[in-house]
Amino acid sequence: MEVKLSIDFDAHEDGKTLAPLIEELAADSEKSNALTSLIIGDWGGAYEQSPDDFLPVLIQASRSFPNLRKLFIGDMSFEECEVSWINQSNLGPLLSAYPQLETFIVKGSTDLELNPLEHHNLKELSIICGGLPASVLQAVYHGTLPELRKLELYLGVDEYGFDGDLEQDILPFLNNNPFPKLVYLGLKDSELQDEIAIAAASAPVLSQLEELDLSEGTLSDKGAEALINSEGIRQLQHLNLNYHYMSDEMLNRWRRTGINVSTGEQQDLGEEWRYPALTE
Repeated sequence: MEVKLSIDFDAHEDGKTLAPLIEELAADSEKSNALTSLIIGDWGGAYEQSPDDFLPVLIQASRSFPNLRKLFIGDMSFEECEVSWINQSNLGPLLSAYPQLETFIVKGSTDLELNPLEHHNLKELSIICGGLPASVLQAVYHGTLPELRKLELYLGVDEYGFDGDLEQDILPFLNNNPFPKLVYLGLKDSELQDEIAIAAASAPVLSQLEELDLSEGTLSDKGAEALINSEGIRQLQHLNLNYHYMSDEMLNRWRRTGINVSTGEQQDLGEEWRYPALTE
């Protein structure tokens, strides 16, 4: 069973908070025992308030949700709150409180921390944001996640929080991958997509991946040229390049390769400035 809890604008204006909704769900043994997926939407003014008011309640309620396998913190549309405005907090203790989790998704990166990041059952980790801080990239890279199979990181742009270094904070995921069971790697939504693609074309991690996701960024023919000539790329089950700035000629070349590649959402190549899909 999946449940989504959220506080809309009117409820927030009336003084309602998310914590009582969590307590109510935890107190209903029939629902709490059947719960496999919990989605936390807007906790009421997420553009100015962190999740700190309800996180202790959610941590304390962990024993009430023994079958919870998926937890999503921050699932809200841009009408509710722009992704770059979503205030987060240190979610490491929350993850630790649910050792049975298999999927953990976070949206928003303002003040986001993952300390400690140690989990022995987690299979999927996704961080959706307009700019991922280097501190979070380092926390993920040095985390203890032996069962991780899917890692999806929206890197974003520096105007909205990305302050990482390509060599130190991004390329290690390609060149010295710390997750032995990883089969899906998403390094996406980046203004450095060409540089990432060039590095990925000859990266050791390709030998264990089924899918590489470099979508949602500013990929052009420059990065695509390295990918299309890579033997490692040809061994993938799927290559995701959706939302890109590749030319028609390059798209035709991809069609002739026989590679299972997604190349939808071609952007206007005449634009002076090129932006990833998700920033603000």
